[in-house]
Amino acid sequence: MNTAKSFTLTGSDSRPYASPVKGDWGGHRGGKIYGRLDCPAALRAIARGGYVKNRVFFADEQTALSAGYRPCGACCKNRYQAWKSAKEKGEPWKP
Repeated sequence: MNTAKSFTLTGSDSRPYASPVKGDWGGHRGGKIYGRLDCPAALRAIARGGYVKNRVFFADEQTALSAGYRPCGACCKNRYQAWKSAKEKGEPWKP
C-alpha cells in the first residue's frame, strides 16, 4: 500500500504538478502574489473564507518569480519594496 503524501505545487510555467515535498512559498493565483506560508494577510483572508480556491504553492521563490508572481507587501516587505523599485525603473528584479 502506497501511503506517500503528495503535494500540488505550481511550476514556473504556472501549471500544477505533484510533488513528494511540501512547497516553501504560497501564493494567490488571482493577484499573482507570493509570500511566506505563515503570511498574516493570507491567513486573515483564509480565516474570512476567501483566498483558498486561488491558493497555489511553490517549491521555491525563484519558481514563483518565473511563474510571474510578485512578492507580498505584508510578509515580504523588503522584497516587495525592491521589486516595486525595480519595476518603477523598468528593470528586472531577482531576490
